[in-house]
Amino acid sequence: MFDSIRKKFAEATGKLTKKVSAEAEEEGNIKNIESSDSIEKEVEIAEKKEKQDSSDIQDTQDTQDIQDIQDMQQDKGDKEDKKEKKKGSGFLSFIKEKTISEKDIDEILWELELSLLESDVAIDVANAVVESLKEDLVGQKIKRSKDIEDFTYDSLKKAVSKIISVDGKTMTEMIEEKKSKGEPLVVMFVGINGTGKTTTIAKIANFYMKKGYTPVIAASDTFRAGAIEQLTHHTDNLNVKIIKHQKGSDPAAVAFDAVEHAKAKGKELVLVDTAGRMQTNTNLMDEMKKIKRVSKPDIVVFVGDALTGNDAVEQATKFNDAIDIDGIILTKADADSKGGASLSIGHVIGKPIMFLGVGQGYDDIKEYDPDWMLEQIFS
Repeated sequence: MFDSIRKKFAEATGKLTKKVSAEAEEEGNIKNIESSDSIEKEVEIAEKKEKQDSSDIQDTQDTQDIQDIQDMQQDKGDKEDKKEKKKGSGFLSFIKEKTISEKDIDEILWELELSLLESDVAIDVANAVVESLKEDLVGQKIKRSKDIEDFTYDSLKKAVSKIISVDGKTMTEMIEEKKSKGEPLVVMFVGINGTGKTTTIAKIANFYMKKGYTPVIAASDTFRAGAIEQLTHHTDNLNVKIIKHQKGSDPAAVAFDAVEHAKAKGKELVLVDTAGRMQTNTNLMDEMKKIKRVSKPDIVVFVGDALTGNDAVEQATKFNDAIDIDGIILTKADADSKGGASLSIGHVIGKPIMFLGVGQGYDDIKEYDPDWMLEQIFS
């Protein structure tokens, strides 16, 4: 998960470090040339002094005391040290602070933005990451190559953290709030065919049964007999109550009956399945609005396939425009090496990711945690 984005960030960090270090190296070398000229002059003075000292020693050798000879030897030693300094002087990076400029990083940030788009990151998100990084780095003063690497890493982490942290209550918190009022939490699931919506509903039911809650599932996808059979298969496996009518019956009526059943039996959670439909199908979208109007769900959750990348973001946007979704579940997140949808979807529509599907089994679902996600990206 996030292999592509992780690689893009690492490449950008390496290129920025190399580029800015090279600029600092060049500036440092100019100063070394000036320093070398100064050392040369000191060496010349030392050599002249040595010659003069030798002459003085010859003329006054009989009266020169041992201390003077030692002084001469010390001068000679200093001269040798300065010669060694001159010989070793080369590119001494970061003699003084290097201030990062836009010129240093613009080209690399442009490359980073393009590479993020290649990883299915939404253009708004890619732009936000780059602009945040630019704002943090330009004007920053560094003294070592390691500084630019650390600054870049920290700035990227900060930018991504802001993007993936969308405020919102967890489903568990909402269940508890409704439970305190003696009411069930009603969750309506929407999305297109093939995203794993029905299986996800079964996973959510299993997740909360293990937490001690009792769910009921409404088979409100009445357009396909196969959908009712599939959901029945899951509920049989999990021993969960399912409310279902015949194929072609009113899906809103099914949802309504499930809510009434939960209230009557004191169950804490109602999970409403709906027909998978394209976000551009106006008639089916209108039917979904009717289900929402009749069952009065507390939250509407969009289920999207992480592997579809920007398509999932586009679908979520259309559903949000049509019926105002409250949260997101991304399926197949474990198989998504790019990670663009996971990084982008919540930020684009301003709604929180609630769960991630991370496998095929009923237990393979993870409550969304931005800190965990950040660790996955920057591990």
